[in-house]
Parts: sequence; structure tokens; C-alpha cells
Amino acid sequence: MQNLIKKLLILSLLFSGLVFGGFSSALKKNKFLSPDKAFHATAVQVGDTIETKIVLADKIHVYKDSLHYRIVAPKQFELKVKKPKAHDLDGDKVYQKEVDVVIPVKEITSRVKGDYTLEMEFMGCSDRGICYQPIKKQFKFKGAEAGIFDKISSLTHEGNTAKIADVLGHENSFFIILLFFIFGLLLALTPCVFPMIPILSSIIVSQSGNRKPSVGKAFFTSLVYVVSMALTYTVVGVIAGLLGADIQTAMQNPWVLTAFAAMFVALAFSLFGYYELGLPASWQSKISAASDEAGQKGGIIGTAVMGLLSALIVGPCVAPPLGGAVLFISHTGDAFLGGVALFVMSMGMGVPLLLVGIGAGKFMPKPGGWMTTVSQVFGVMMLGLAIFMLSRILPESITLVLWSLLFMGSALYMGVFDPSSAKKGVKKMVQLLAVVFMLYGASLFVGALSSADSMLQPFEKFTSGRGSASAIASQKKENHRGYTIDRLMKEVAASKKPVVVDFGKDSCTACKELEEITFPNPKVKAALKHFTFIQVDVTDNTDAEKALLKKFELFGTPNIIFFDKKNKYLPEKSLTGFIKPDAFAEHLKGIAK
Repeated sequence: MQNLIKKLLILSLLFSGLVFGGFSSALKKNKFLSPDKAFHATAVQVGDTIETKIVLADKIHVYKDSLHYRIVAPKQFELKVKKPKAHDLDGDKVYQKEVDVVIPVKEITSRVKGDYTLEMEFMGCSDRGICYQPIKKQFKFKGAEAGIFDKISSLTHEGNTAKIADVLGHENSFFIILLFFIFGLLLALTPCVFPMIPILSSIIVSQSGNRKPSVGKAFFTSLVYVVSMALTYTVVGVIAGLLGADIQTAMQNPWVLTAFAAMFVALAFSLFGYYELGLPASWQSKISAASDEAGQKGGIIGTAVMGLLSALIVGPCVAPPLGGAVLFISHTGDAFLGGVALFVMSMGMGVPLLLVGIGAGKFMPKPGGWMTTVSQVFGVMMLGLAIFMLSRILPESITLVLWSLLFMGSALYMGVFDPSSAKKGVKKMVQLLAVVFMLYGASLFVGALSSADSMLQPFEKFTSGRGSASAIASQKKENHRGYTIDRLMKEVAASKKPVVVDFGKDSCTACKELEEITFPNPKVKAALKHFTFIQVDVTDNTDAEKALLKKFELFGTPNIIFFDKKNKYLPEKSLTGFIKPDAFAEHLKGIAK
């Protein structure tokens, strides 16, 4: 009996070995290859061409339509390549065994300078019944070293402050100074500088009295104004870089803004002729004696002060080059080179203002009654700038009331109610403009009474049919405040999509431009559907908000940062300053891929 049991056990073991051994070998036969073993991609430069090859494992195929070649750095664009002939497989064009594509180097170097990164993208399947996720392989190549003007051209379109700071850390001083001067010239073409033109013009007009200013005097006044502005940007930038602080945020304090607005109001009423602004007579005589050769009669200090105020208040909300210089100073501690770069950039911004000074002296007509009108026009502009500053701290409805009073008051001074028969030629056109100002001012006043908050849509409460729209918008805005590092990172971690984080504040003009121009754009809205969009309002400037900005090395607003699907921070994708809708949509597409 025992022998029988032993035989049965041996037979059962032999049987199970045969069965499970066969089953195990079957599993091994059906085991699918990993992507790295199924597809082996290479790209090698040979002479004037880049030879790419995708070697496919046995019974693996790649779809022709899924095969793409593109450059992803230093900028992104698709390459038009000649693909080999594919064969048909169940109605699809596919490749098997290997795919060879040759790319002429000149197709790449004609569009980028310096080193570049080639990306190959494809999707394939196994004949055994599994399809792999799309695969991307990147290969870095050394390109011809970019010339100085190529580098400058590339950086002038750069919105990432970290990349600009990196360039500062690796280039020579001459290149850095030239780069920032060109940055300044480009900034001079933006709306940032426009408000400074009437300020400077009003100073020149007021200092000339009833006489036509000479070219030398007008240019010297402009130079004092521009140098004062440049020194202000330089000092603020260097301090911000060394201390890691957002100095401009401190300048948005309600008391500071109110004081500066009051100065503009005082200057405006001076231009209207109600009184003359000046230093005490004893001071004026001493300053006049010290500056008679320049012919400024004590106006140097006033001009310098206005240049300082313009830089702090009317200037841009920390553009990318300014942020890059601040970040460079923060990282390296080289305040001298960073300060020189900021000064040169500011002087570049001031070139149009210097031209205003030359033009005021050379092309200004002979003195006459027209100068009183010009002074009054500049006075209205001063009041507009004061309202613009106060709009950062006042409710929208009160701001609309102030704008309405300015437009209606201007209309009265322009003779809106004077007999039309007494007006001829240009005066009749001015009266027509006065009627427009009066109607628009009245519209703003009615809009303010209805709690409207838009100068472009003063009747929105009467046409939208949504009386609570303002309350809803206010509630949404409130939800954007009070962010901490933990709160932001929890929201990022909870997202299953890439994340866009927009940092803004009430006093930032460029932030409002993003909210009103860029984000509502249809192309941008379509691209943002693939992202989780988070807006962080740092208006309160709390310690938690300062820590949040410091964590991501952000100086000022607006700043936009990105995280990928795996919640990884992408500092190389960050953007600073206003960005146009089309450019932002393309930037989003590059991250979503």
C-alpha cells in the first residue's frame, strides 16, 4: 500500500511539472516587450545631415502618421522630413523592422542658432495585440555658436527671467550691457513709457514760461528726468536683488499712492494757472545761481523728483529683463554689473524722452496763447495719471466717478455749451470732441451709480441682466487670495493635468491686461482646457505670500509658472510680464504635449 502511494505521488509531481512547465513557457512566449526593447531610436550627425533610425523588434510596427520630427529647444517647430515608403497593414500605413529618416542640418540651423534638441515622436503596436503609449525620444546636438546679435535677438523675445539671469551669469560684461540697452529700447516702444511723455512735456512747457525753450535747455531737462528715472530703477533693482524683496510692492502702499497722486494733482492745478509751484525764494536764488549756465532756474530738483516718481509709479510692473537682472543679483551678489545693466536699460527706455526734449526745443512754434492751451491739456493728463494711481486702491465705482468728472470737466473747459455759431474751423471740431467727452463722462457717472466696474462697458448692469455679476466676480477674486505654499502645492498635487499658476495683484497693470486680453482669448481658453488653471492674488503682500514668491524665485507680478502632469515644477517654462494671446496659446501647447 505504501509503495502504491509513493508511485501516485511521483506520477502527480511529474504531471504537474509537465502541465505548469508548459503553461509557464507559454506565458514567456506571450510576454510583451518593454518600450525600450520594442523600439530602439538613434540620431547621429554625419557631415551635413542627421541620420535617424528606429529599429523595431520582431512583430512590432510603427504607424506612419504618428511619426513626427521637431526641434524643441531653444525654440519649438515641426520639421518637414521625407519619410520612407510604408506598407499597408489592415488599412493603415505602417513601418516594420526599421525606419530611416535623414534630416539636412541646414533645415535646422537656418531657424536656430547654437545648440538644439531634436525630438522624435511615434506610436507603435505589437502584432500580438498590444499598442504602446506614444513615445518621445530627444537628442541634443551641438550647433554653430550663436553670434552676439543672434543671442540678443533670441533673448529680446524671452519671457523667462531665469533664462535671462542664466545668460547674465555666463556672458561677458560687454554683451550684458549691450543686451540690456536693447531691452530698454524695446521697452520704450511699450505703453510703459507713454505716460512719461506728457509728464516731461509739461515740465518743459512750465519751465519755459512765455518763452520758446532752446534745444539745449529742453534736452538738459529731459536728460535730468531720464537719468533720475534710470538711477531709481537701478537702486530699486539692486536693493531688491540683494535683499530678495519686491520693493515695488512697498511702493503700492495706499498712503504712498495717495501722496504721489496728490503731487500730480498739485502739478495739474499749477498747469491750469491757479498758482506756481516752486521752492522758497531763498532756495531758488541759490539753486538758480548754481545752475544759471544750464538755464534751469531751480527746476533741476523738481525734474529729478518727477523722474523718480515716474519710475516708481508709472513704470512697468517688473518686465522680464528687470526681473532677470534682479534674479542675477540675488544669485551671484554681483550688484555692480547688475546695477550697470539696469541703468543702461533705463537709459534705453529714456531715448524717446530725450527725443521729446530735442523736439520741444527745435520744433515748438513761437510763444503765444497756444501755450496756455497746451499747459491745460497736460494738466488734464496729470489728473488722469492721478486717477490711474488711485484706481489701484479705490473701489471701481468711485474710480468711474472720478473719470466721469474728469471727462465732463474737460468738456466744460472745451466750451461744450458755447453757442455753436461762434465756433469756426478747428474750434468747431474741438466743440464736437467736447460733446463726446460730455456724453461719455455722463455714461460713466450713470454706470458708477449702477455699480458698474468697467470704463468700456458702463451700462453692463442694464444690458447683462445679471445684477450679481459684480458680486460673483468679487467673490472669485477673494478666493484667489490667502495662498500659502502648502495650499498651492496641495492644489497642484490634486490635479491630474498640467498646472498653470498665475501670480497677480490689484496694482499691476500688466496683470489686468492678462485678465482682460490674454486669458479670455478663444485660442487661450481652448488651450487651457488641458490644464488646471490657478490664480494667486498677492495684493495683500502677507508673509505667506512673500514666502510663496520666494520659493519660486519670483520678483513682482505678473508671473506665470507651470507644473507637468506629474506635479513637477518647470522653471524653464515660466513667464514674466504681459504676453500676447497667440504667443501664450503656443506656449501652452508646447507644455501640454
